[in-house]
Amino acid sequence: MKRGRTSLKSKCLPFPSHEVRAKIRKWRAASRFALTHAEDWGNLPHYVVLQIFQHLSLVDRARAASVCRGWNDVFHTPDLWRRFEFELNQPTTSYLSSTHPDLVQQIIKRHAQHLQYVSFKVDSCTESAEAACDILSQLVNCTIKTLGLISTARPSFMDMAQAHFVSALTVVFVNSKSLSSIKIDDTPVDDPSLKVLVANNSHTLKLLKMSSCPHVSPAGILCVADQCHGLRELALNYHLLSDELLLSLSSEKHVHLEHLRIDVVSQNPGQTHFHSIKRSSWEALVRHSPKVNIVMYFFLYLEEFEPFFCEETPVTHLYFGRTVSKEMLGRIGLNCPRLVELVVCANGLQPLDEELIRIAERCKSLTAIGLGECEVTCSGFVEFVKICGGRLTQLSIMEEVLIPDSSYNMEQIHTEVSKHLGRLWFPDMMPTW
Repeated sequence: MKRGRTSLKSKCLPFPSHEVRAKIRKWRAASRFALTHAEDWGNLPHYVVLQIFQHLSLVDRARAASVCRGWNDVFHTPDLWRRFEFELNQPTTSYLSSTHPDLVQQIIKRHAQHLQYVSFKVDSCTESAEAACDILSQLVNCTIKTLGLISTARPSFMDMAQAHFVSALTVVFVNSKSLSSIKIDDTPVDDPSLKVLVANNSHTLKLLKMSSCPHVSPAGILCVADQCHGLRELALNYHLLSDELLLSLSSEKHVHLEHLRIDVVSQNPGQTHFHSIKRSSWEALVRHSPKVNIVMYFFLYLEEFEPFFCEETPVTHLYFGRTVSKEMLGRIGLNCPRLVELVVCANGLQPLDEELIRIAERCKSLTAIGLGECEVTCSGFVEFVKICGGRLTQLSIMEEVLIPDSSYNMEQIHTEVSKHLGRLWFPDMMPTW
């Protein structure tokens, strides 16, 4: 063969296999589709556009609806308006976006009857809370199932006229007839409005969260428990808790309660009286609802803890937001056998070795603990972990809590604790609870 001529054999490539040919055909078909439809988003299926719209804010939905007729049809699909959050903020005081008034009116006119899961998120301005109530007052042709009133900062609903708030809330209570979940913490709701709620939604109500509602009395919340036998979750302040309420939640007509949250709050030291709950009332609740989670948040001063945990209390989750004494933690070890989670933000400068070991020994269900401004010797902490490390799923201890001693220093403590936990562990540099 002459120089410069290439062999035919060297130019021939192996014939593609069946699998390679199939991949080439698939790639070419996808390329033709992409070239044909790259600029024609209007051909997207209705359900795809609906999924996209559900992840957009109201303003972005409205803008997208102006792209084409198909997208505008999706914008007015009832399924898109079953779940919606109104954001109401004053531009002069908040950096958060707000739902435009014109869009609000469009929703009320065209989609009020479709709304089922509704929440209102307002800033600290009274004007925002009043705007939320104005919208509520217009929801007369709706079947809302879930209602949430959320204050992102200071509880602005408490600063508005109570009559305005109650009037607006009553509109929803009367017209919905199928409310199952209500979150109205930090609002001026009162006993008469709760009676309206019960009269119209007693067969459907399953969840009620109303912490920090000073206009509600123990009799008002008792009325809810007596009539709403399907109630499964309840959140309230301690001043509303009573023996009568626990017994009502334990009646044969009532379903098993799943979650009871109790906020124990004091703003002025020494000026708030806290009553005691009978052990028999707690026992009746647990007999009726053996799997109930009883969660208590404490924001008290040291001298106000006296009425609590003197007898066995079936609490499962305890959170102390202020300083709590060694004595109180000792009572918890003796009288809280159902305890699952314990968080202590502060205690003082007295080591808690004995109290923690007692809690580990007596609270057989304990799986999570968090300690902030407290003190525990390294030896005491290791002993605590030896007892309950096998069941601890969360162990959040600030580094400054641990006091080195003759047995362990800070370099050794994480190795010893990790051994008993069965996983790698280090003290926290910042609180994680």
